[in-house]
Amino acid sequence: MQLAQINIAKPKAALDDPLMKDFVDNLAHINALAESSEGFVWRFQKNYESNKETTSYFGDASILPNLSVWKSLEDLKNFLFKTEHLVFLKRRREWFETISTPSFIMWWVPKGHRPSLAEANERLNYYTKNGESSYAFTIKKPHQAPFL
Repeated sequence: MQLAQINIAKPKAALDDPLMKDFVDNLAHINALAESSEGFVWRFQKNYESNKETTSYFGDASILPNLSVWKSLEDLKNFLFKTEHLVFLKRRREWFETISTPSFIMWWVPKGHRPSLAEANERLNYYTKNGESSYAFTIKKPHQAPFL
């Protein structure tokens, strides 16, 4: 099993607005850092010029989804909290609005599975309605990978 994660963010301004400059200027670097990190498996990549898919799942064309798969929870945590990513994570309130619903969850997927935005949205909605479970959980209350 491998760990999938979705996090969504609503920018405070358009991506070409000066407010978003530091975020946009560093996005490729942070994505490359993730991709070169121990345990990274895959990330969903989309053209942010085409927002139809984002709107259909998250109800807002400006929502930025980040969907990825990691070999383990420890690998994801190491990337999130022990690399340069942490600097940008601490600055998220500069660039992103607070979302009233949960914006980050994880779940286990079979090795080789690449989750879609539809799957991620369904897990996020499930978590919003039902809370923590092995179906959708957070870093604060992780669930062990199921045995297959």
